Amino acid sequence: MRRATLLAGGIALIAAACGSARRSLPIAGPQKLASAELARGRDVFQRHCDSCHPGGEAGVGPAINDKPLPRFLIRFQVRHGLGAMPAFSADELRDDDLERLISYLQALRAHG
Repeated sequence: MRRATLLAGGIALIAAACGSARRSLPIAGPQKLASAELARGRDVFQRHCDSCHPGGEAGVGPAINDKPLPRFLIRFQVRHGLGAMPAFSADELRDDDLERLISYLQALRAHG
């Protein structure tokens, strides 16, 4: 378990170093969500993530709209936390909502 945590932490640190934090993009305009599932993912993001990562940008937490993490690492970090990020149990964030959140994060990343 400790090795998995250290491995995930190392990968997250490497991903954090990749690229600079994307800021608001007035040229791209507002994001249009292609499906109801992405809209639900945005709602999950608003409830659980936006206070620390406003709009996916840096705030209390680092920017997450430019991190090229695969789904399984996003899922791992949300469930186990890392550094100042708290862990979100299945009681706090259901598995289906987590999948919607990850899809929304990937759409947010692709928007810019």
